[in-house]
Amino acid sequence: MPQTLPTPVTLGLNKSFGFGDRLGLATPGHLAAMKAHGQGFSGIYAQQSIREMTRTQRSPEEVMGAAQRSLAAAHYAAAWGADADHLKTVADIDLTAKAGFTFFTLDPSPFVNNEADKLDQAALAAQVAALLKDGIFPAGFDDEYLKGSHDLGAHGVLKFTREGLHRAAVKYGRAIAHIGVLSAHFEKTVKRPYEVEVSVDETDTPTKPLEHLFWALELRRRGVKHVVSLAPRFIGDFEKGIDYKGDLKEFEKQLRVHAAIAEKFGPYKISVHSGSDKFSIYPVIGRVCGTRLHVKTAGTNYLEALRVVVRVDPKLFGEIAAYDAGRFAQDKQSYHISATDAGVAALAKTAPTDFERVYLDETTGRQLLHVTFGSTLTLGKTASGRLFKDAILEILGKHADLHSEFLEKHLGKHLRLLNAG
Repeated sequence: MPQTLPTPVTLGLNKSFGFGDRLGLATPGHLAAMKAHGQGFSGIYAQQSIREMTRTQRSPEEVMGAAQRSLAAAHYAAAWGADADHLKTVADIDLTAKAGFTFFTLDPSPFVNNEADKLDQAALAAQVAALLKDGIFPAGFDDEYLKGSHDLGAHGVLKFTREGLHRAAVKYGRAIAHIGVLSAHFEKTVKRPYEVEVSVDETDTPTKPLEHLFWALELRRRGVKHVVSLAPRFIGDFEKGIDYKGDLKEFEKQLRVHAAIAEKFGPYKISVHSGSDKFSIYPVIGRVCGTRLHVKTAGTNYLEALRVVVRVDPKLFGEIAAYDAGRFAQDKQSYHISATDAGVAALAKTAPTDFERVYLDETTGRQLLHVTFGSTLTLGKTASGRLFKDAILEILGKHADLHSEFLEKHLGKHLRLLNAG
């Protein structure tokens, strides 16, 4: 009789943690990290963005199946989620819904006008007029927003000015309308429980509290359903693979306002994207958000797989690192990182005995490996012509205990610090 695989469910407002797995072998380590340090969290064990699936040449069914088989082998019986991340189109929704995903992160970033804050008054007025003409907002929409204020208790009172409202509308109006389109598609086509996260983080500038409030009020006005979390773009830098860069006190101050908005005008969870390795702010996030929290990790899991490779086969790792250096200039284009071409070039002088420290414990090396994962896993080959992916998977299969140990330690640190708040 075929084995019955566990199925993901909706997690609602429960505190949750997303484990990205680009190779399909990380779930045992994720389970170990959750068992040791994830008290209070619900796990999302199948999580991958459409962009990552494209870059790794994996289907939604493959991502889901890898998590399910590992959970079945572990006799896992608790509730768990599956996140189809950064969906931008109805086609993305159809693909991932068919595979059984239950948590859908909607990314309207192509519709964000990142120039809104820089427009002069005439250009701003023209953009508002265009939004009205295109039916994005009804005539007189601003009157409703301007006539009152919004009391957040200890976190102050928020009130729109006409200019501030218009800049928020121009910046996000078409993005919010697109969320409405995607939401309507869900209502029409997905006939089982599902939940939605709205991603506002992939913008050029941080999400101001008033902009977050505008999102919350517009999602409510447009009747967007099943929203359980929203991901603002926070102040400071959330670069891939490294700790937070920024003013911790100001981060906490603004996070408290964002959390208050989410609680009063949702309620929904605050979601932290690019959440890997942000150790300095985890206690703050845990303390401020409490149970209304979702954290998303991805690339750091892949780096722990490469840590196994460097321990077991430094020669293979050296070939991967050299290949990645050649891909860096092209592959970095879609990422916000501080690693530079010159810094990557300097890594070529690293002795094999220093590979792990330089590439997996320091900024430039970690970011190099992070942004080139797609090329490494689909195009890269060893000197003998073998695909890097096949070689990596073989090592991880033979050293599953070491792989799980590294993931438990590293992801466990994430969970432990979040709970320390």
